[in-house]
Amino acid sequence: MRIIGWLLAFPLIVLAVVFAVANRHELRLELWPLPWVLDLPVYLAVLGALLLGMIVGAVVTWLSGHRARANARLQRRRAESLERQLEVARTAAEQAKLPVVIEG
Repeated sequence: MRIIGWLLAFPLIVLAVVFAVANRHELRLELWPLPWVLDLPVYLAVLGALLLGMIVGAVVTWLSGHRARANARLQRRRAESLERQLEVARTAAEQAKLPVVIEG
């Protein structure tokens, strides 16, 4: 699986390097409501925007999975509790020499 990731990533890395070499001239970014001005190479502005978009997308995806992760934690705790209860019931049954009948 890891090799597939590298096979997909390698052409993208080569493409990014070729893009960076071909677009080295300066670009002036004026951050309008703020008094700041950035002079960056074109490739840095474009690749930086792509990286920022990927980071924002990853954060949004992670935040949207909160409900599923919380539900998984709840179900895991419930399963652990039920396993402890089952172990207590088995121990009690062994001590009483009664057969354990589990329906389900």
